[in-house]
Amino acid sequence: MENNNLLMIPGPTPVPEKVLLAQTKHPIGHRSPEFSEIIGEINDNLKWLHQTQNDVLTLTASGTGAMEAGIINFLSPSDRVIVGCNGKFAERWAELCEAFGLQTERVNAEWGEALDPETIREKLEADTNKEIKAVIVTHSETSTGVLNDLETINRHVKNHGEALIMVDAVTSLGSVNLPIDQWGLDVVASGSQKGYMIPPGLGFVTISEKAWGRYETAKLPKFYFDLGEYRKSAGKNSTPYTPPINLMFGLQTALQMMREEGLDNIFARHERNTQATREAMKALGLPLLAPDNAASRAVTAVAPTTVDAEKVRSVMKKQFDISLAGGQNQLKGKIFRIGHLGFVAERDVLTVVSSLEVTLRELGHENMTPGAGVAAANRVLAES
Repeated sequence: MENNNLLMIPGPTPVPEKVLLAQTKHPIGHRSPEFSEIIGEINDNLKWLHQTQNDVLTLTASGTGAMEAGIINFLSPSDRVIVGCNGKFAERWAELCEAFGLQTERVNAEWGEALDPETIREKLEADTNKEIKAVIVTHSETSTGVLNDLETINRHVKNHGEALIMVDAVTSLGSVNLPIDQWGLDVVASGSQKGYMIPPGLGFVTISEKAWGRYETAKLPKFYFDLGEYRKSAGKNSTPYTPPINLMFGLQTALQMMREEGLDNIFARHERNTQATREAMKALGLPLLAPDNAASRAVTAVAPTTVDAEKVRSVMKKQFDISLAGGQNQLKGKIFRIGHLGFVAERDVLTVVSSLEVTLRELGHENMTPGAGVAAANRVLAES
């Protein structure tokens, strides 16, 4: 059936009809009083979502642009930085740092495993001259479905005293509790096509006062991503450059929906969908890439051994019009990923699990009892 695709990937994520309709309105002037009121409402709701009193700056960019802005505004050439690397996006930040001439040290973990906070602690404690200027961590590693222990890593960074903590929260913001002010996180970046429930095109960065102090002496080149300009404009409920006005209409509506649902309910919904998905995969005899104690609330990575991961994705798309994500880099062809982030309901998870059962039977997967996946998911949802 045409136009009936169920998008179950970790981004872009499904968009509510209410948000889509908001985006169809005629544009208005981005320097008009009416648009300034919209920006003011958006900025207040972004602070609520980020659990911060600091400004949350909105950029016309993807999550990668938000991360680049978050890095280049507070560092200088040859600064020493640590980047936790256990997936595609973490490695991207290391490559970005290297592109800007930063002295980049990677703390590696196997793809599918969480970063070891002790390894980062040891590096920080050995830095008696306080040369490390930043620790960069991907909170939820989208490529592997791993949630890193940001709280513990941040505690070690705070004990160091000098280093900033910079966080890729692209698939964790809006899916798992991330108390930015309570933890004292310095730079946190995210993107619109994930937990925000709107299409790609907007990036978000929130910055601590400690980080703003570094801005005054940072010497990396910047122009469009000069966050000082965005901060000035945010104080006036404006933007330094022309924003995607209709995306802002959608963001306004999505944030209203999120406030109505409430943070605790949003996090609980993501937790239910995560556990239902994972228990269903176990019941179907499908190995999971990430362990239970480091499971992302945004995406579940499945590493089948009896069927081809790409054939699973192909049958799910052709027969059921359900889009699943594939593996990236060295995991290409070895895993498929089920997104359960943003505007995803329990109904969607059950639909995916039941369709996957049919797909597995068609592909000759025998290590399961028919209906076991749906039953396992139902047990989680009934008990939650």
